[in-house]
Amino acid sequence: MKPLFLFLALAGLLPASAVLAHDDHSRHGGLAEAPPSDHAAKPGSSRGRRWMAGDHHIHSEFSASYKVDPAAPETPPKPLLGKDGRYAIAKNAEMGASFGLRWMVSTDHGGPLHSRLNFEQAYPQLLVARKAVPQILIFYGMEFDTPGGDHSSLIIPFTRGEREQLRDIESRFSKREAHPSDPARDTEPKMIEALRYMREQKKLPVLIANHPSRSAKDVGVYGQYTPREFRDWNDTAPNVSVGMEGAPGHQAGAINPDGSNDPEGARGGYRNSPTLGGFDQMTARLGGFWDSMLGEGRRWWITATSDSHYNWRDGGSDFWPGEYSKTYVHARGDHADVLDGLRSGRVFVTTGDLISELDVTVQAKGGKQAASMGGTIMVKPGDNVDVVIRLRDPAGANHGGRTPDVARVDLIMGDVTGPVSDRSADRNTTTRVERRFTANDWQRGGEVLTMRHTLKDVRGPIYLRVRGTSTQEAEPSSDPKGEDPWSDLWFYGNPLFVTVG
Repeated sequence: MKPLFLFLALAGLLPASAVLAHDDHSRHGGLAEAPPSDHAAKPGSSRGRRWMAGDHHIHSEFSASYKVDPAAPETPPKPLLGKDGRYAIAKNAEMGASFGLRWMVSTDHGGPLHSRLNFEQAYPQLLVARKAVPQILIFYGMEFDTPGGDHSSLIIPFTRGEREQLRDIESRFSKREAHPSDPARDTEPKMIEALRYMREQKKLPVLIANHPSRSAKDVGVYGQYTPREFRDWNDTAPNVSVGMEGAPGHQAGAINPDGSNDPEGARGGYRNSPTLGGFDQMTARLGGFWDSMLGEGRRWWITATSDSHYNWRDGGSDFWPGEYSKTYVHARGDHADVLDGLRSGRVFVTTGDLISELDVTVQAKGGKQAASMGGTIMVKPGDNVDVVIRLRDPAGANHGGRTPDVARVDLIMGDVTGPVSDRSADRNTTTRVERRFTANDWQRGGEVLTMRHTLKDVRGPIYLRVRGTSTQEAEPSSDPKGEDPWSDLWFYGNPLFVTVG
């Protein structure tokens, strides 16, 4: 794209049709072919992988508000761009890259006939963003208006058909798409139908439930999302419905535009049942819902996002993508491997740049095979199992101007006992903190902390996961209104599994 053309497109001074006409690859769904590096390594190979920070929940100006003409209510509402999400897709990408992101997903809200808006207007601007900010891998997606639920990040694979694939799914299943509105689209059975449809796609999307407990009334008193619902999703399409936001966005709710504190601001917008250390109760409660899923042996992963609509400096409640929360994926620098990492659990999350790398390796003592996050290793009954945790605690200041240190790291484990009889279960009584590490327990080499632990005489299948914090809290406490998010930082690694046979 010529510099003048790029400037005009970014400024919104060219119509979508002009952008599409300019991009000759738009005839194939508007996407340049994936680069050769997408196929340089065999599927499943770890060659060339590194930790890449990203964000899968970002809104642009195409998250519209809608105006109904009272004189003609039967006509489709007019979308008002920039009223919910405020910024251009390219602006989000530029800011994300400036805060260290290597990948992102553009995820606008749906609405009446929004699939047309996405197809005709948003997608061309996604192409502009890809050219303007080539150092960040940008996925096409949306914040899916989930039938019978709240919202979910729907991530479309990077293919020539991505544009049509999203239009097809959104037009068929997004609960707010129909005009006139159709209550039949907003039911849990409709969501199961949608997942069945998605699991049959030639290229499978990824679906991650957003802010799962924002509508909860209290701890364990769930709202639009329930444990049973997530089990139904995961059973229906385990390679599509792979997890949930562990840490929701809107974490700058207690920061005023001048940087002062707003005593009424709530982290994540969780005003009924607050977050715990910035994380959703479904993740943060030790032995809670997440552990109940892992105790069934489910591969159910967590992420952390900005949910960026409107930055706090401009009067909103959001950080820029990457400014506060990051989802790290162990992947090569291509779309396909990033999406595979999200699907496979090669993921850890952090707030406030508390850490920038996390490697957890498990190996039977004397054995040759090892497993890391998202993986599985088989050991013999009675084996001793060595666990090595290696993380990077950056020495420099984060984007809040703080230089936090890791105060403690917890190795958490639980038994894998198989499917639960009560699909509403949100407890795993076998979950425990196996070991708490502090500065006296790890070896430091510059920014890198290394710690080791041996599990003795392993007899049954287990899962292991790691978390850490900058605080002295043994367990994350409920976040009061007005809390400074920079003073309460946590990281969580996704689990790995140990089978015995």
